[in-house]
Amino acid sequence: MSPASAAPALTGVVDWLLGDERSWTLVVPGAGWVLTGRAVFLAAAAIAILVVAGIGVAISGKAELRRRWTTWAIIIPTVGIPIWVGRGTTALLAALLALQAVRELARLTRLPRPETALLALLAVVYPLAAWLRPGLMGLAPLMVLVCAMPAVLAGDAEHGVRRATIAGFSSVWIPWSLAHLVVLWQDAFLIAFAAAAADVAAWTGGTFLRRFAWARRPLSPLSPLSPNKTVGGLAGAMIGSVLILTLLGQITPGLVIAVGLGGVLGDLLESLVKRTAGVKDAGSWLPGFGGLLDRVDSLLLVLPLAAVLG
Repeated sequence: MSPASAAPALTGVVDWLLGDERSWTLVVPGAGWVLTGRAVFLAAAAIAILVVAGIGVAISGKAELRRRWTTWAIIIPTVGIPIWVGRGTTALLAALLALQAVRELARLTRLPRPETALLALLAVVYPLAAWLRPGLMGLAPLMVLVCAMPAVLAGDAEHGVRRATIAGFSSVWIPWSLAHLVVLWQDAFLIAFAAAAADVAAWTGGTFLRRFAWARRPLSPLSPLSPNKTVGGLAGAMIGSVLILTLLGQITPGLVIAVGLGGVLGDLLESLVKRTAGVKDAGSWLPGFGGLLDRVDSLLLVLPLAAVLG
């Protein structure tokens, strides 16, 4: 290829990377179905990355990596298909995720049944509100106060403040945050996919930058909540978020902050809950990852931050 012909090709690649158009069209052979839009590109990108990662996992021969890859192979269609179908199925997905996350949290914190039941109710109500009456999402501060009522009505002077604090915080942290899958519906899979990629980039940065002293510094230096959460991991997450959002055609400063910084802080926040409970994982529901809360912890900050900054 001559320099004269290479220049327009290079310009086209740069324009594609910096543009926001990622609409592909797919014709399903035999059925005659025509699928078009950005969702086709996102599905293709997710499958391509999964295949490439699968080859690397197969070469490594590590059973732990195989379990993680298998879990990801299940998660991608489980999350992607409901979002692709519509807002109603996305609300159902958010509710199911929130219910399981609340179940794990209640076990970790030994939350009494009244507060657990109230959080379970909100796990269903918030996604429905985001779908049918988005304005009701603004009642979240009021619901934090409502979460104190079980302890107040029980007259629990000994543990009431702890119960009310955990329930009120959790009502925003889990049900309200996951309901933003519905608020961000058109971009929900893109953001979830970017957050997962940034999570991998954080692990990569923490692993390969540890030779540098600055990269080994824990993000909570005075009392490390998780020694594996380091400045190097944060750097990797920020770089990874820039790369993946550029690839997906949605690179903005707000989304980089939401995905890169929000994902790391969300992971660290869950580490605080687990450290307080004295456990390593929130559960054993997902092979290779632990509990569902261990898998969605990043999203619990990424989604609301993306709604505000993205």
